[in-house]
Amino acid sequence: MIKRLTIAMAAAGIVSGCSMAPTYQRPEAPIAGDYPVKTEKATIPATEIGWQDFFRDARLKALIATALENNRDLRIAALRIEEARSLYDVQSADRLPNLNAVAIGSRAGTPADLTTIGTRTVSNRYDVGLRLASFELDFFGRVRSLNDAALASYLATEEAQRSAQISLIAEVAKAYLNERAYGEQLELARRSYEARKSSYQLAQKRFEVGATSALDLRQFETLMDSARVSMVTLARQRAQAENALVLLTGKPMGNLPSAQPLSDQGVLMDIPAGLPSDLLENRPDIRQYEQRLKAANANIGAARAAFFPSITLTAGRGTASSTLSGLFNAGQGAWSFAPQLTLPIFDAGRNMANLDLSETRKNIAIAEYEKTIQTAFREVADTLVARNLLNEQVDAQAAVLAASRERLKLSEARYENGISSSLDVLDAQRELFSAEQSLVQARLLRLTNSIDLYRSLGGGLKAQSQAAKPAPQHEAKS
Repeated sequence: MIKRLTIAMAAAGIVSGCSMAPTYQRPEAPIAGDYPVKTEKATIPATEIGWQDFFRDARLKALIATALENNRDLRIAALRIEEARSLYDVQSADRLPNLNAVAIGSRAGTPADLTTIGTRTVSNRYDVGLRLASFELDFFGRVRSLNDAALASYLATEEAQRSAQISLIAEVAKAYLNERAYGEQLELARRSYEARKSSYQLAQKRFEVGATSALDLRQFETLMDSARVSMVTLARQRAQAENALVLLTGKPMGNLPSAQPLSDQGVLMDIPAGLPSDLLENRPDIRQYEQRLKAANANIGAARAAFFPSITLTAGRGTASSTLSGLFNAGQGAWSFAPQLTLPIFDAGRNMANLDLSETRKNIAIAEYEKTIQTAFREVADTLVARNLLNEQVDAQAAVLAASRERLKLSEARYENGISSSLDVLDAQRELFSAEQSLVQARLLRLTNSIDLYRSLGGGLKAQSQAAKPAPQHEAKS
């Protein structure tokens, strides 16, 4: 009978336990209903565009795949999921009774003045059986609330790992494009150095025959040395960019496809942004902080339940004997049943303080959730504002480069014919070099902006698109 009673009460505790946690309601998003820049409706959201379809450079895709496999930060994030899952399993175990097999042997001696026969008495006892450990009947939902909080924390950790993956893909792409930009600028600096070196050698010959002044010669020499300084600086920056890329990928780079110039990256430029409300579902970091909010909400239920009585059961069933040989003889059955009711009366304000703490932590979680939404809105809005302007900047910078090349050609012709001084040629060379470097930077900014938009819209979780692939809009060469 005791067995049936124990099972019935345990089932009642599991089934009838109510939660005292507040009903969860998602806070209203503290953002505008649309972005500052007019956008098209996202027929294919960024989350459905796989990163292998978004990026077209085979070398970059190989680097991203390597990073997803070897990056230590991403590996730590994955292990955090395993940690949170284990903690959830530990907490979930409290919702079910724990049965233990127990074997106990004891031997005790009683002094003579405590016995009626006047001699020391030695007693033996042996017990074997099953024991129900202290099991709480969760009538007020304390255990259930703690279980809900552990589940939400586990889900938040999963979302954090997804957010880390998106960030990693974006960081690898931007680090690679930085390395490519430094490489292109370095090549431009080398070409500029060789051109200026030739101009200096020509000026030196003209100086030797008295056709030019020492001032002109030194100006050509200064321009040549400036190009050399730029070349050395860019070589250092490129090497450091490669080191950053190695750190992100988690292993040295080798056996990779050939690199593509910035103008041939083929990154998808026009990604529909959709509505700001889409961010709530598409951004893992927003979902992560919402799960944290749910965990804080559930902890309030556990803190409220602490004000009410708790009922715990301890029971056992087995055999007992004073001799080890008679332990399993007929008639040696033994059982115990010890329910316990605990009612908090005075705890010096501990339960109230725990409730206040839980409510404060929920308010903190709400503020963090709202701030995450606002940050996401700003990231998307910034990239949308910059997208069209960066396209214009690249076109304008390409026009500046074309004009600078023409100016240098005309200045060199006028200088050779004795119409203008060497200052015009030197100034034209400086402007051409600056225009070439600025065009590389403008292209880099435009590509980086597209990557930031892709990341801020939640893209980067899928390797390949499952929906119909949109026609890629390649960056026009400038």
